[in-house]
Amino acid sequence: MDVSQQLADYAAANAAEVLERPTPVELDTGLLAAYDTTPVDADEYKAALEPHLLALTLTSTQALLAGLFSLPTKSSEHGPVAQLADPTFVLPREKPLPKPKPLTKWERFANAKGISHVKKDKKVWDDERQEWVARWGRDGKNKDAEDQWLHEVKNNGSDPTIDPRATAKAERKARTEKNAKQHARNLAEAAASPLSTLDRKPTAGTASQGEKANARSIRKAELDRGMLVSKVSTASLGRFDKSIEGEPRVKGIKRKFETNLGDHASEKASAMDVLNRLGTAERKRAPKKGGSGVEGGVNTRKAVRYEERAAQLANRRDGKSGGGRGGRGGKSGRGGRK
Repeated sequence: MDVSQQLADYAAANAAEVLERPTPVELDTGLLAAYDTTPVDADEYKAALEPHLLALTLTSTQALLAGLFSLPTKSSEHGPVAQLADPTFVLPREKPLPKPKPLTKWERFANAKGISHVKKDKKVWDDERQEWVARWGRDGKNKDAEDQWLHEVKNNGSDPTIDPRATAKAERKARTEKNAKQHARNLAEAAASPLSTLDRKPTAGTASQGEKANARSIRKAELDRGMLVSKVSTASLGRFDKSIEGEPRVKGIKRKFETNLGDHASEKASAMDVLNRLGTAERKRAPKKGGSGVEGGVNTRKAVRYEERAAQLANRRDGKSGGGRGGRGGKSGRGGRK
């Protein structure tokens, strides 16, 4: 079945021509973008919207592809690759600028003292292997003391029986744990408060407006509390001191008094409550009941234990024939002599 005619008719119906634009299409190959600044033809836009938009898109796409094929290329394992130029259009950011990371305790101290920090390289040169090796991690340079087969025992009074490999490994583990604890402490300090632990002020450039407002409120509360403490520090507890403008008022506990003319039922309930509490206190102070169940009776179990204890002491004094000083009589006593 020959379908070439149907395909030709479909291609002719859906074909889009490249439009002639009075203003050339501006290209930005760094961003793979094409900008058509020619005004839109209103008549064509209203008459045939979809074909007109398709023609505009095809024109800009063809211009962009022609610009990409005109760029210099370089060979790679996947074939020739075009070298894109630097973008000329500055795109606006979708998200706000990221906040700088809060300084750690050591970084704040270094900035205050003017200490410069040089970041160490991840690779170091190994003279024995004659190659670059990792400073840390697997087969790292910091494990040389653990992997070497011969260790020198220094003549400084140290114990020669100590394993140098185990000592070096324990010291490395201790340093790792110390660094992990310091890192966790820095994260906790940064997450707990936006204030610096050295000057109690928001860190410049890192605190947001809400954090600054929170810092101001905390500082204001501290000043109010200090003012109230200093006010009652005099001999008269601030009773004769002059008040300062804007001084916070001392909030005390207000006493509540019941009205003289009130509900008799509530007054009766409160009085009975007082009497019940007094009766509870008296019952707590009363002597405990004895074993016989009568108040002030004899505690039978305590009396039996007392008698048994007295009998054991008597057996220890009189049991000379059986076990000497045996604690529980007879020859099987634990304290008897042979």
